[in-house]
Amino acid sequence: MEFHKDLDARGLNCPLPILKAKKALAEMSSGEILRVMATDPGSVRDFQAFARQTGNDLVGHSENNKEFTFFMKRK
Repeated sequence: MEFHKDLDARGLNCPLPILKAKKALAEMSSGEILRVMATDPGSVRDFQAFARQTGNDLVGHSENNKEFTFFMKRK
């Protein structure tokens, strides 16, 4: 998936991946895509809740070898 900004949150535990994603999204324009890479297993649930609460779209996520990749679209 094409993205406009990249955030490496690997090695960080909750709530840091969400806080860093929130800051990154605030610096982006509406409709742009943020890619977040994380290793915290709770991040799947956290990013789903974050998307519901903020109105930003979680347009995709995947897991590969205990590494999670999320694509968030700025509202």
